[in-house]
Amino acid sequence: MSTIGFIGGGNMAGSLIGGLLNAGYTASDMMISEPDEARRQALKERYRINTCGDNTDTLGCDIIILAVKPQLLKMICSQLAQASDGNGHKQPLFISIAAGVRSTDIDRWLGQNHAIVRCMPNTPALLQCGASGLFANESVNNIQKQQAEKILQAVGSVVWVDDEDQLNAVTAVSGSGPAYFFLMMEAMQQAGEALGLSHDVAQHLVLQTALGAARMATESDISPEELRRRVTSKGGTTEQAILSFQSADFQQVVLDALKAANDRSISLADELGSD
Repeated sequence: MSTIGFIGGGNMAGSLIGGLLNAGYTASDMMISEPDEARRQALKERYRINTCGDNTDTLGCDIIILAVKPQLLKMICSQLAQASDGNGHKQPLFISIAAGVRSTDIDRWLGQNHAIVRCMPNTPALLQCGASGLFANESVNNIQKQQAEKILQAVGSVVWVDDEDQLNAVTAVSGSGPAYFFLMMEAMQQAGEALGLSHDVAQHLVLQTALGAARMATESDISPEELRRRVTSKGGTTEQAILSFQSADFQQVVLDALKAANDRSISLADELGSD
């Protein structure tokens, strides 16, 4: 089994480690580099995983997962490039889950011609219920693509895109997407309370309704559009609510919001990739 090194010990790294252990990976095949001693010790105790405080110790692994803040990625890649230069280290597969940093910039910082899979996960990965968009650069072979897919499947579903620019749309739809649903839940709960429900009752109804709707959409072959039609009776209460949404140009509001997220993803990539 391939060895996996993590650089960065935050929530997403911990989620991936937990998911991989549940999927049959062994702790001895993984290690994590984390500068904070207390967090490093906590990770070691929780997952029984090898830990270190030096990022370059991961260079002996077959796969290195870059799980750090985007602003730190250039420095860390430069560290790895300097440590591996002329030292006979193997060429690992790099998987970056740092939002907004293009694979071309990562490759440039690492020293060119590295196999890099860039991944855009989302926060439900913390519950092994995430959605991740993946892009592989031209140096990634089929075996490495399968390895990357298997790793990310440990925390949810995976889709591949052929054009890295499409990761901006992935960011807008699923990367940022959980917050949109949270906003909708928040608004529905407040509306329920305004209509006379208690805070607890409104919250329970909203959360359970969101869960039920998501399960209906994901566990059937029926499209969300058709599901909406089936619960919208002519002249009924649901129809009145839908007509109200549509009168406010709901679809355009959503399109504008996702376009704003997409555009910000592009500008962040420009900022983070600048030298």
